[in-house]
Order: sequence, then C-alpha cells, then structure tokens
Amino acid sequence: MKRRSLILAATALLAAPRLARATAVGLLQDAGTMQPLRAIAIWRDGEEVAAQGYRGYGPDQPTNIKSASKSVISALAGVAIARGVFSGPDQRVDEVLARDLPSEPDPRMASLTLGHLLSMQAGLQRQSGPNYGRWVSSPNWVRAALSAPFETAPGGRMQYSTASSHLVSAMLTRAGGKSTLGLARDWLKIPGFAITAWERDPQGIYLGGNQMAMSTRSLMAFGAAYAQGGQGVIPATWIEASWQPRTRSIFSGEQYGYGWFISRIGGREVRYGWGYGGQMIYVFPGAVPVAIAMTSDPDQPSARTGYRTELHALAGDLVQSL
Repeated sequence: MKRRSLILAATALLAAPRLARATAVGLLQDAGTMQPLRAIAIWRDGEEVAAQGYRGYGPDQPTNIKSASKSVISALAGVAIARGVFSGPDQRVDEVLARDLPSEPDPRMASLTLGHLLSMQAGLQRQSGPNYGRWVSSPNWVRAALSAPFETAPGGRMQYSTASSHLVSAMLTRAGGKSTLGLARDWLKIPGFAITAWERDPQGIYLGGNQMAMSTRSLMAFGAAYAQGGQGVIPATWIEASWQPRTRSIFSGEQYGYGWFISRIGGREVRYGWGYGGQMIYVFPGAVPVAIAMTSDPDQPSARTGYRTELHALAGDLVQSL
C-alpha cells in the first residue's frame, strides 16, 4: 500500500507541469475575447510554456512595443555602465550632451544625471501626453528636450516623459560611438531577442522609449533574460538597481525604478514594462521565475479604458496557473 502511494505521488508530480500548461493554454484561449490583444508568449524557469496569436496576428510577428522599449533602453544603460561608457547612474547629462545644451542652461542642469532620466525624475517639463506631438515636430528632439523648463529639481517627483528616455538614447549614441540600434545588436545578444524596426529623430538618433518593433516572442526573451539574472548579458547588479523603487507614478500610484514598474500581481512580486495600447512585459522573479509578454493594438488606449487592468488580471491568472 505504501509503495502504491509513492508511485501515485510520483506520477502526480510528473503530471503537474503538463496540467499547469493545459490550464495556461485554456486561459490563452479565453483571452481571445479581449479585442485589442494580438499575441501572448510565456516563459517559465528556462523554457517557453505557451504562445498564442489572435485575429490574424502571431507571436513571431513584429509589432510596435511603444513605451515597453523604455525597459530596453534601461538595459542598454546598464551594459554601458558595466563597459565603462558611463561612470554610473550618477553620470552627468551635461557632460555627454554638452553641444546640445541651451546657450544659458538652467543651473539645475548641472545636477541632472543618467539615473534621473531613467527613473523619470529629470524635473524637466514632460514631453509625453499633450506635449508629445509638439516635441516630435521640433527640428532637433534632443535640444528641444534639454531646452524644456525645469518644473522641479532633478530627483523630485516622477514626471513620465519619453524625452527623458530619448536623452538616454542620445547619450548612448554620443558616448558609445555607435547608434543605439547598433549598440543593442552588439550588446544585447539574448537568444530569441531582436529589434526589427525603430524610428529615428531628425539627427538620426533612435527614439529612446517609443516606436520600437519586435515580436512578442522577442519581448518574452528580453524578459526571460531579466528573470534569469541577465544571462551574462545584462549585469545582475544593474537588474537589482533597476528594480529598486525610486519614485511613484502620479497616475497609477505604482512604484518605478530604472525603466520598470514595481508591483504585485497574482500574489507575486512583479516588475513590468508597459507601452501604450497594452504592450506588456511582466517579469516575476523568484525560485520559479516567469516572464510573460503581451502585445496589443498600439493605436488604442489601455489605461483609461481599463484594458491594462484586464491585462494585469490575465497575467496574474497565468502566473498562478504555472
């Protein structure tokens, strides 16, 4: 009897991963009712668990990941620090972008650092939301961002601004001696990860924090690298630093680090990147790490409609099923 119980227990343990996968597959099928959703890809503890496309889209089809690319920019900044391109998060912006500064810069510019840009604490007037169109219509996006007035001192409240991420891209280009896309291809040699398209500004600098295309599986691979401590590509110390709370969003109330939101979903700690429309990369660290990528229609809002909340709930159900 005891031997039979042991056999049944062992059989149950072997079947558990298959049952979990079946549950995840069922959740992916049900997710098809979410109209903006295009694709989902799930990685768990070393391997892809499942991937699903919807309404003619697939997990290998490139899509615009919007502001989820801010997490990619953060990764590049971390590698640049490890390679000695930047001194650290305290690298002064005016030292790298000196030729793009206003003729008479605000004295607070001298205290603006790379870390402030990454944590959205630059203090400069934000160039997202209602100011975004005017900013990208300017003849020089870097100079326009640096010429914006300071509304708070660097290191103050969070002011979410794609211009801040673009300044990081400009710093990478200037100090790294190569385009940001070139650096990404050289430095982020993550299996399955590839940037397929990326918009540039009038000076040819790739737009930090927006208009970056990759497949849902590629976004998953990026998250999986973080879930595994960087895979020897992204320094583990930088991942830890990126996931330290540094400020809090005035819109969602959630904490923010260097290019990552910090929260809890499905009863687990999560770090996530979010792009307009519902472009999501969720990383659940822990003994059994999980990365979930979701891509959606990039031309539809996701915050005010409640769709992002639905994606969070789906991510929670999925991580609980694994």
